[in-house]
Amino acid sequence: MQALLIVAHGSRRAESNEEIRALAAKVAQQSGETYGFVGSAFLELAEPSIPDGIQQCIEQGAETVTIMPFFLSAGRHVVTDVPELVREKQREYPHIRIRMAPYLGVSSLMPSLIAQAAAAACDCPAGHCTYPACLTG
Repeated sequence: MQALLIVAHGSRRAESNEEIRALAAKVAQQSGETYGFVGSAFLELAEPSIPDGIQQCIEQGAETVTIMPFFLSAGRHVVTDVPELVREKQREYPHIRIRMAPYLGVSSLMPSLIAQAAAAACDCPAGHCTYPACLTG
């Protein structure tokens, strides 16, 4: 069975962490039978940690775990911190295939996604927006 673990930084703002968990749930719904388990984990400030998230995948029966770094650029977390945590877990479970997907920001889909998101910019009447950073709401 294949598992997908979406790895984000983590935030002190609980709603931000919940967005990542909700994203994982949506990916699980849309992935069909590709992934038997889709979860989320955080580098810091939220649970589960990355090692604990990988452990959850393994406990669900994953033989292959794909780590999807939900980061936009190749900073220290992408280049060093996340890979080190993944390597530690790989050493603990050498019979499990753990692989890293390219971080989100390097995706060839990103330019199109940015253009689509910009086209959907918030333009709502004051007080009627559910977007948390709306300038008019």
